[in-house]
Amino acid sequence: MAHRARSHHPRRLTALAWLAAGLCILPMAAVGIAALGGGTDTLVSLSQSVLPRYAGTTALLVLIVGIGTAVIGTSTAWLVTATRFPGRRVLEIALALPLTFPAYVLAYAYTDLLDHPGWVQSTLRDLTGWGPRDYWFPEIRSLGGAAAMLTLVLYPYVYLLARAAFLRQSSTAYIAARTLGQGPWGAFFRVSVPVARPAIAGGVLLALMETLADYGTTAYFGVQTFATGIYVSWFGLFDRAAAAQLALCLLVVALTLATIERRQRRHLRHHDAGRRFERMEPAQLKGRAAAGALIVCGLPVFFGFLLPTALLLTLASGASQLLFTPRYLGFLQNSLTLASIAALLTVAAAITMGFNARLHPTRGAQTAMRIAGIGYAVPGGVIAVGLLFPFAAFDNALDRVMEANFGIDTGLLITGSIWLMIAAYMVRFMAVALNTYESGLATLNPNVDAVARTLGHGPAPMLRRIHVPILQPSILTALLIVFVDVMKELPATLILRPFNYDTLAVQAHRLASDERLAEAAVPSLVIGAVGLIPVAILCWSIGRESRPVGNAVDAAQGQVQRGV
Repeated sequence: MAHRARSHHPRRLTALAWLAAGLCILPMAAVGIAALGGGTDTLVSLSQSVLPRYAGTTALLVLIVGIGTAVIGTSTAWLVTATRFPGRRVLEIALALPLTFPAYVLAYAYTDLLDHPGWVQSTLRDLTGWGPRDYWFPEIRSLGGAAAMLTLVLYPYVYLLARAAFLRQSSTAYIAARTLGQGPWGAFFRVSVPVARPAIAGGVLLALMETLADYGTTAYFGVQTFATGIYVSWFGLFDRAAAAQLALCLLVVALTLATIERRQRRHLRHHDAGRRFERMEPAQLKGRAAAGALIVCGLPVFFGFLLPTALLLTLASGASQLLFTPRYLGFLQNSLTLASIAALLTVAAAITMGFNARLHPTRGAQTAMRIAGIGYAVPGGVIAVGLLFPFAAFDNALDRVMEANFGIDTGLLITGSIWLMIAAYMVRFMAVALNTYESGLATLNPNVDAVARTLGHGPAPMLRRIHVPILQPSILTALLIVFVDVMKELPATLILRPFNYDTLAVQAHRLASDERLAEAAVPSLVIGAVGLIPVAILCWSIGRESRPVGNAVDAAQGQVQRGV
């Protein structure tokens, strides 16, 4: 009897792993089916009207953000790794702090500062006596403004991965290049950057996928992209077929980037600097060189974290919105409830899948993990639309059956509850939990499992008594990162939330859309404050792992993957 129970346990574990993978693939399959079922008339109409504009704007936004994040992330990572200058130790942590804010929060802060009635232009008019049409000033509510906001919050993806790669490089090749007559910049571009190229490319691709998924910033600035088009088609025009087809277009682009990113990640382990590792001694900068390095590394921190925080604090101090009122406590409770439940369920599913793949390293188990891991590449709006189609059909069918047979009106059991939101969060952030858990699991010697089996431990006791206690730091990190990601998630929450069920992110978006930026600063600050802890843990973890032992960059890539 005991033997029979043990033999069925692995089957249940495998079934749970495939159940999680099935949930992750469901919205993508539903979007494809709904888009193909929408007919060619809708697709032709889209291609003749909004599709070229959405495609062009999205492509230009992706291009600008890609160049900006690559330049800022790579240059700052090299400076804090290969040189010494005043403030370097503080800046190597501070450069990751913009990750605490979603891009739409920076958009609210900078709009209040730079828009026509803002402090900068008002002061300019007061000092010069100019009228509104007597001068030119860059428009913050534009594609360029949206690209700037996204670049400021997304360059840390490149910075963290490039820093990990630079820390891991041996000085041998760099010194050889200098010996052969290359200057510091020549050795940097000819040796250091090519060796770190896969890590840099991986960070840029992660930033680009976040750019494709962004809704809050582009919607607030009035930039028409695929992400905003999905929301407008669904709620503004009530054209579900158009929303599904736009979502399918965005899904194809996102999955293409995800495939490229996965290949880049696979190449990371093939770029060691040589068998002999000699740690690169940072060069001491003095005078103008030190001041230049301080400015280059300090500006992204100032514009990406310090200035927005100061602006939001100033706005919040004069706002009528108080955090500790019953209404705001309700928003906070909703956000914390969703984030807590989603984090617990997502990490539990990730542990199940990772443990199953560890016990049964079959092609099927690896396939299930790969399916579950592509959710980070799918924008929240696409996931929301993909989940609404099948579950709305299920709710309507169940209601008809119950009404016809029992006279009971069941209503919207799933689509009218928070559980569909939590399912969307699980799909969106499963990769975060999986990569973080796997990076810890890779450090656990397989002999530990063999010893546990010898002592009579089955899978469940082994997981409960051995794996979970040893991997507690990785599990805690995964919980925190998923928790903060859910706190910041906007498009899926806007589409799937039940009536009158709002979160801090939704409240900030609503107030900013009504141009009530002072009031929007209050929930925005809370969202940013919650993100500080995981960013600090992420920086410490990557700094610890980025050593010349093992594949540190690969581990760092897993930590940053759709991270804070």
